[in-house]
Amino acid sequence: MTRLSKLLLAAFVTCSFAASGQSRSAEPAAKAPVDPAPWVNVSDPVVAKLKADGKKLGYPGDTAGVVVDVASGDVYMIVAGLGIWKSTDGGKTFARVDDGKIGGRCESSFALNADPAGKRIACFMLDGPCAWTGDSGATWNPMTGVGRNWDYAAVDWSGDGVKNIFAAHHEDGGQTYHSTDGGKSWTKLFKQAEFDKTGGLGIFDANTLVYTQKGSGIQRSTDGGQTWMKISDTEATGRVVRVLNGTAYWMAKDGILISKDKGATWTKQGTAVDATIGPMLDAKNEKHMAAAGMKGIFETSDGGETWKQVGNLPPGFSMAKAGWFANVAWDPARDIFYASQMGKPTYKLEVGKK
Repeated sequence: MTRLSKLLLAAFVTCSFAASGQSRSAEPAAKAPVDPAPWVNVSDPVVAKLKADGKKLGYPGDTAGVVVDVASGDVYMIVAGLGIWKSTDGGKTFARVDDGKIGGRCESSFALNADPAGKRIACFMLDGPCAWTGDSGATWNPMTGVGRNWDYAAVDWSGDGVKNIFAAHHEDGGQTYHSTDGGKSWTKLFKQAEFDKTGGLGIFDANTLVYTQKGSGIQRSTDGGQTWMKISDTEATGRVVRVLNGTAYWMAKDGILISKDKGATWTKQGTAVDATIGPMLDAKNEKHMAAAGMKGIFETSDGGETWKQVGNLPPGFSMAKAGWFANVAWDPARDIFYASQMGKPTYKLEVGKK
């Protein structure tokens, strides 16, 4: 082919693509990413008023924990060093409700552990007093402090009050504790360095406990944590087992682990979701759940078979390891999420509203 023929052929091909509106290098369009979540700061008015009144916030300032009472939609927010604050209007206004019985901050998810059925909340604080409420914050029952106190804890919500607790102590080499009197007294259980890194736990009654950590599968005790038996090679990734209507839910790498026999056996439900906070449960619909992680906020309406990302974490939020440091809470009836991280504001995300 002569040089002139090559030039004429190139010109023809270029014109043909131009006429069709295509490019020879055109590739399929990449899937559009999830839009940045339209988070709304709900804590600044509270923090600003406290500072204006000369109140000194605890380390590291701002807020440090959030949870939702699913029965009412009420929001509870920790102000660092200055207790727990309740909103009954979706975060528009807050008032302190702990009567000085709550202090410190929350460093991890499920430091604030709410009854999946509503009304009861247990606060496992770091560097401050802890307590639980059985009446939506009207009255509080103090717990006995243990050093710097807790990272997170599982609570047996099957009774009328709060009695049985399985807790992870803060920066103590993976030390765990057990209480059968609502935190008035504590018994040391196992201490394992790996648990501090990758551990998770659950409690079903005074005697029946479970835990997981990398390399150990799921361990179960039926004597209050005195002895343990490995009952599964599966390892959960969630920090805390959630129990609702007799069914236990535990986040895992490739789905949600389900148990209906107090942790004796576990089966996988659904598909993988890139999240370690959760599952957050809807008391009125067992297939409606939510979960969160560094990749964002996710929801499912079919029991985890499919997951939809509904937003990202607020700007600047981080997660050094599973469930640290971000707190995420969910109001399933109104499909509203709240997020808090120590030293940062508390935010609100109304799903579907841009």
